[in-house]
Amino acid sequence: MDHDLWTALGTSEAGLSKLRDFAALAAKWTARINLIAKSTLPDLWSRHIEDSARIMLHAPDSPAIWVDFGSGGGFPGIVVAVILADRGQPTRVVLVESDQRKATFLREAARLLDLKVEVRAERAESLEPLAADVISARAMTALDGLCGIVARHGAAESLALFPKGESWREEVAAARKNWCFDLEAHADPGHNGSAILELRNLRRASRDALA
Repeated sequence: MDHDLWTALGTSEAGLSKLRDFAALAAKWTARINLIAKSTLPDLWSRHIEDSARIMLHAPDSPAIWVDFGSGGGFPGIVVAVILADRGQPTRVVLVESDQRKATFLREAARLLDLKVEVRAERAESLEPLAADVISARAMTALDGLCGIVARHGAAESLALFPKGESWREEVAAARKNWCFDLEAHADPGHNGSAILELRNLRRASRDALA
């Protein structure tokens, strides 16, 4: 366990216990609907729980609306919701997952963990704009596509947090062909060469800028 991470986040023992319960639930359901790659099950805590939690190091303390897209097995959405609830924050957490089986899992996890989250079993492009002040997504699609989601569902001063693998620089370069944004890339200590991308002030690139 990365004790420095949990200390930095201020997560209580009760919060950690709830995350352990969630890890056990995700492992149980993975045998049925393949929530995560089975090869990662032995490292579920470090590979999925702690990886998800690290994005909270770069998030505001008390966001009003946090929307996680492509929530899948609840990473990072359920982990985020547990940490925010542990802090006593009244954040509205929305999990968007178009796969009906995974959406069912997310609802069951929220019920068992007593989390007040909304699960929307729809595609991002069909949802009404959500005006989120924080948007997250993990292993959903390339950054260019994620920028389109932020443009539709972000509030005026929204922040986007996207964990990305070793090819993150290539994704940023491709996205900048269509979008302008302020970027901070935070090194991910869990994966050498990976980064958590923090985007602000996103807007579509003008034709002049593309010329």
